[in-house]
Amino acid sequence: MMQQMHTILETDWGYMNAVWTDIGLWQLDFPLKTKPQEPEGTATPDVDLWSEQLRKELNMYWRGFVVHFGVPIDWRGYTSFQKSVLTYTAAIPYGQTISYGTLAKEIDNPKAVRAVGGALHINRVPIVIPCHRVIGANGSLTGFGGGVELKQALLLLESGIAES
Repeated sequence: MMQQMHTILETDWGYMNAVWTDIGLWQLDFPLKTKPQEPEGTATPDVDLWSEQLRKELNMYWRGFVVHFGVPIDWRGYTSFQKSVLTYTAAIPYGQTISYGTLAKEIDNPKAVRAVGGALHINRVPIVIPCHRVIGANGSLTGFGGGVELKQALLLLESGIAES
């Protein structure tokens, strides 16, 4: 069984629970306004470094800066298709969007539009893998684990319209 370590990151948009393995970031929860209970256990030196790096990168992101997240991601548990969708999504430039259909075409699987949505739905590390940048073909903001309101707020933040 894989050992997981939790850290609570205090960011400009709230507290975020990060779950780490010995390989990298396993899960990142959406921001909470109140601080959750501190996890038990001791993190490894790598996890401490990764947590601090991620906290700094998230705060830069929340302040409207273009951030290329550099923490390692633990890709275990994803199928090769899901990983291809998420890897492509991770490369969508800050402030830009792409439709589910276009993403399916870009990964050479144009008929897999619904499967692309399914892969994005199980993204364990939102923001780091910016699934909020994938939108409906008509520009609609659909399908986001944090809710449409948060998706809209993230896209507004990246467009420079939102206030810091």
